[in-house]
Amino acid sequence: MGNDSAGASGLKYKRIVLKLSGEALRNPETGNPISGRILQRMSSELKEVHDLGVEIGLVIGGGNIFRGLAGERTKGINRTTGDFMGMLSTVVNGLAFLDFLEKAGLEVRLLSAIPMDKVAEPFIRRRAMRHLDKGRIVILAAGTGNPYFSTDTCAALRASEIGAEVVVKATKVDGIYDKDPMQYPDAVKYDEISYVDALKDRLNIMDSTAFSLCLDNDMPILVLNMNKSGTIKKAVLGEKVGTLVH
Repeated sequence: MGNDSAGASGLKYKRIVLKLSGEALRNPETGNPISGRILQRMSSELKEVHDLGVEIGLVIGGGNIFRGLAGERTKGINRTTGDFMGMLSTVVNGLAFLDFLEKAGLEVRLLSAIPMDKVAEPFIRRRAMRHLDKGRIVILAAGTGNPYFSTDTCAALRASEIGAEVVVKATKVDGIYDKDPMQYPDAVKYDEISYVDALKDRLNIMDSTAFSLCLDNDMPILVLNMNKSGTIKKAVLGEKVGTLVH
């Protein structure tokens, strides 16, 4: 796998890791942590991308159910315990996504960094790559399996491990701005930005550990808004969407 095969098929990216926040699955009307309607829409979007021949690794956060750092601050739960609770939340989200992706007609495998053989396969790098080679979507759950590491870090790590060409970070906005576009109407969007400039301007694209991993391994980060229909499809076909950090 490489850029030559991507070019031959008209794809800019042949293998991607898509990072979704757990909050993206929350039902905005009812506040329920998992919305079937949102899962169905996202699964349809991913099917379109997969049908182009893109190999997809999916990392989902767990913040819609439990967030370790917030648990320490607001509930008095030990940080390590809270982080494991957060990792298990990503498995719950992964199972929900697996179900909807399978209903969309896709072959999917759920791989967990924490062994739980009744629920998911263990994350083994070669196994994950074999699934991708066979055209299966791979959901990479339970973070890195270690406390004190975010799912952003998981996405950066897994992308490097499985030979992905880009980390696609889906957010609520359509890219990276020089300041918060929700608060400042005059915020300016970047189409592209270097790792160094992103650090210098303190743009907080990912947490520092995740960002450092991408920087050290020359892994591009594409920040885009998945709520806009067809955005990921446009990205893998090479259209200008979102902001590319490279």
